[in-house]
Amino acid sequence: MKPETQKTAGKNQSAYSDNLLLDGLAALLLVGLVVWASVWLGQHTGTGNITTLFVFVAAGITALTTGFGALPFLFTRNIGKSWLGYGNALAAGLMLGASIGLLIEGAFIGDVSQPLLRTLAGAITGAVLVVAAHKMLKGREDDLSIGSIQGANAVKMLLIVGIMTAHSFAEGIGVGVSYGETEAFGVFITIAIAIHNIPEGLAISLVLLPRGSSIRGAAGWSIFSSLPQPLMAVPAFWFVLTFKLFLPFGLGLAAGAMLWMVARELLPEALEETPAPIVYGLMVLMALGMIGFQLWLH
Repeated sequence: MKPETQKTAGKNQSAYSDNLLLDGLAALLLVGLVVWASVWLGQHTGTGNITTLFVFVAAGITALTTGFGALPFLFTRNIGKSWLGYGNALAAGLMLGASIGLLIEGAFIGDVSQPLLRTLAGAITGAVLVVAAHKMLKGREDDLSIGSIQGANAVKMLLIVGIMTAHSFAEGIGVGVSYGETEAFGVFITIAIAIHNIPEGLAISLVLLPRGSSIRGAAGWSIFSSLPQPLMAVPAFWFVLTFKLFLPFGLGLAAGAMLWMVARELLPEALEETPAPIVYGLMVLMALGMIGFQLWLH
């Protein structure tokens, strides 16, 4: 090997080691933040006083867990797309179970007239709003691919935020309105959405890493894509807390939006990478598990 070639190889190896060290430190920081926030929530759970800060931290955890989707690449870069199929199937089951839980909670709320009709109206409205958002942004996703974020200008970045908001605002509303019902139900929805966000982060990382992004960069942009969740959770919580009458509608709104995402995004994407029997089996098992977990909480 020529001296120049050896020198280049040495520099590349050194750069790779430095990146791996920084990626590892970033991963530790991310995990530490989630653990710290989860412990803080645990310490403030059961007090009977749900604060705005409590809701914001809970929704912040759901956003941070999106970054977990990049962490497997610390150990290997050879993660096949079949794993994304499994992840989307599990996420579809989680979201399906959580949506059913939202609909049940909304339909049986006391001290509100016709809660079932209000919940169904909210579900229809939620689905319509997500469809409308996707139609408005249709045709821009190809031009504003997540892989081109690093070279985007400020205007382009704002458009990317709009696209990501269309994918994440329903989860934020779901967290916010669920805490308007009960603390236990809010924790249930927070856990469901936090786990669901991990395969979303994996999907983003699978696009970014081949284009030269670092693992910490992929994790950062994954978290960035879910920032609408804490930003939407707080106003949704304020609204249903102030206007209890709209709580069934709010729960239905979140359920309708999430059901649309299961039917039109998560499930089709899972079926593209994984055999249908496995996808439907995982989805049903996870949905039943989430419903059982909700019943246990009650």
